[in-house]
Amino acid sequence: MAWTNYQRTLALLQVITGSFNTLSVKYADRQVVLGEDGQLRHFDHPFMQSAFMFLGEALCFVAFKILYYYYNRQGDGSVDNNPLTKGSRIFSPFILLVPALCDMCATSIMYIGLNMTYASSFQMLRGSVIVFTGMFSIGFLNRKLGAREWTGIAFVITGLAFVGASDILTMEDNDMSTNSVITGDLLIILAQVITAVQMVVEEKYVGEQDIPALQAIGWEGIFGFIGISIAMIPLNYISAPPPFADNSRGTLEATEEALVEIGSNGNLLIAIIGIAFSIAFFNFAGISVTKEMSATTRMILDSVRTIVIWAFSLALRWQSFHYMQLIGFAILLIGMACYNNIVIPQLVRKCRCRLGRHTSSRNEDRIINTAADDVQETI
Repeated sequence: MAWTNYQRTLALLQVITGSFNTLSVKYADRQVVLGEDGQLRHFDHPFMQSAFMFLGEALCFVAFKILYYYYNRQGDGSVDNNPLTKGSRIFSPFILLVPALCDMCATSIMYIGLNMTYASSFQMLRGSVIVFTGMFSIGFLNRKLGAREWTGIAFVITGLAFVGASDILTMEDNDMSTNSVITGDLLIILAQVITAVQMVVEEKYVGEQDIPALQAIGWEGIFGFIGISIAMIPLNYISAPPPFADNSRGTLEATEEALVEIGSNGNLLIAIIGIAFSIAFFNFAGISVTKEMSATTRMILDSVRTIVIWAFSLALRWQSFHYMQLIGFAILLIGMACYNNIVIPQLVRKCRCRLGRHTSSRNEDRIINTAADDVQETI
């Protein structure tokens, strides 16, 4: 079935805004700004970046309200039929608090890791969420994984090993320390453990509520923004050495310094605005793709986003090319395809069917030939 123009637009919007979001975060990390102590250093404020990301997610709530009032005023029942607004509106927003807190912790840790490693590796390593989601589904959702899922998990783990190895082999060409890259990669994988918890909680408690997805993301953005804003108060007083923190105060976060740096650097301001708005449009596009097409299509488009981020990182010379990362990415794609029952399992089944038909045909030929030989011997 061919895609409509609307579906093509959504797919393109998801790939562009998703890629732009990750590249904006990395671009902000690479900006050299003047700190409060008069020293030039890279913009290293992952928690402030998380705050702006949640602010972008909160914009989804505003978008939902606008769409809701627009369709509701039409009075033709479209508010209950439109995929962006239909769903239960009788629920407690606080059931989204736990997923929001998980998202807050995971995003902050991922942004710390992104500051230490490469943007392409950041996106590829996020594929490890499949491993942890599968494990937690067994323990908390009483789900049984089949051979296809276990095969997919095995491929994902193998692909992650190749990606990690390529990071270590290429860091010398990019003036990055071994400890920084390895720590960044491990932090990103750790964040996926928290993200997997978030997914399991959402499936177990939120999915049953039939909450409009745009509204759910909006509430998570509101809770996340409030949570990270409160968390940044003690983070401004907790000391941390590089590479975990690199600001004039020597603390995990320096909110006042970050705001001054953003206000005094046009490129940095554009990157921060890009982070907020791109995540809002990315979530909108992702939700719409899931509703208009399928979650499988959304996953495939997310893989395309990885290729775009990798291509830009190489073009901008943020990292060097290494064939092991290409191998790792290919294995990751095979693993995700197996786990989500895309292409690979179908190809395997077709090959088995063809092999079975070929074997059956050969057996029939043998039986016919044997029968003919018996007849000739009898004659």
